[in-house]
Amino acid sequence: MTDETPYARLTPDLVLDSITACGLWPDGRLLALNSYENRVWQVGLEDDSPVIAKFYRPHRWSDAAILEEHAFAQELAEAELPVVAPLHFAERTLLHHDGFRYALSPRHGGRAPSLESTDQLEWLGRLIARIHNVGARSSFAHRGYIDRDTLILQPMRAVLASPLLSHSLHDRYRQAVERMDRLVAARFDAVGPLRRLRLHGDCHPGNVLWTDAGPHFVDLDDARMGPAVQDLWMLAHDERAMEALLEGYASMRDFDHAELALIPALRAMRQVHYAGWIAARWHDPAFPAAFPFAAEARWWEQHITDLHEQADELEY
Repeated sequence: MTDETPYARLTPDLVLDSITACGLWPDGRLLALNSYENRVWQVGLEDDSPVIAKFYRPHRWSDAAILEEHAFAQELAEAELPVVAPLHFAERTLLHHDGFRYALSPRHGGRAPSLESTDQLEWLGRLIARIHNVGARSSFAHRGYIDRDTLILQPMRAVLASPLLSHSLHDRYRQAVERMDRLVAARFDAVGPLRRLRLHGDCHPGNVLWTDAGPHFVDLDDARMGPAVQDLWMLAHDERAMEALLEGYASMRDFDHAELALIPALRAMRQVHYAGWIAARWHDPAFPAAFPFAAEARWWEQHITDLHEQADELEY
């Protein structure tokens, strides 16, 4: 196992051995779940419900940062919020086996939310507000912030160091990202001092599962400190959807409407980060298979054009 192929040794047998090491009895059924940053498996158990085993990417988060994620999930669960928290084994949630760090959690199924439904959007707004009420109680010490260094500057350096971006595009790409960075900084300055709180951090529809009992959130792997609007904008595809989310949110917690002006900046930061994430992880064999378009110069040319279009939106 190397930094370039971090999961080369993570065989099905090793996954099963890690479950057995917790005192559980796997029945041999394994289902790899859709995850690129980490590796996630559904593991069947003898005479019990399956568990979800999440193997953390080496070197991405410190042990302290992972434990903060686990503690936040537990705090939310104790507040009777539908968030999946890791299981404890000998009072530990962060487990180690054969060089890998992992955690086990109960399996909670569900379907995608209907983001056309006003009722479901209001329900999600109420749930996010309740999560933020808990998130505002204290701060993360080890998980960082939704900020320009994490979501713009570090990804830019990863792209410029990657063979995916041809040298002929380096200057154009750097200029586009640096322009974006200046405009994002200006937008944050214009909005003024922000109240930052502990967030889910990656509230896109794929991280929400809906059942007959309502929604629950999964995957706190991107939990950070940031403004409340970060957990809202990815669920709102238009103004009507945002109004419904905020209607629900406001019934549980005050929302600073000035943060809505941050949405173009947050969208731009996510756009830069996405390309940088692919570039930084390209040596992981899962990435070329999942994102083959990133090996094509035309995709990077379009990415540069998209960055300028997003920057144009920020200028006005």
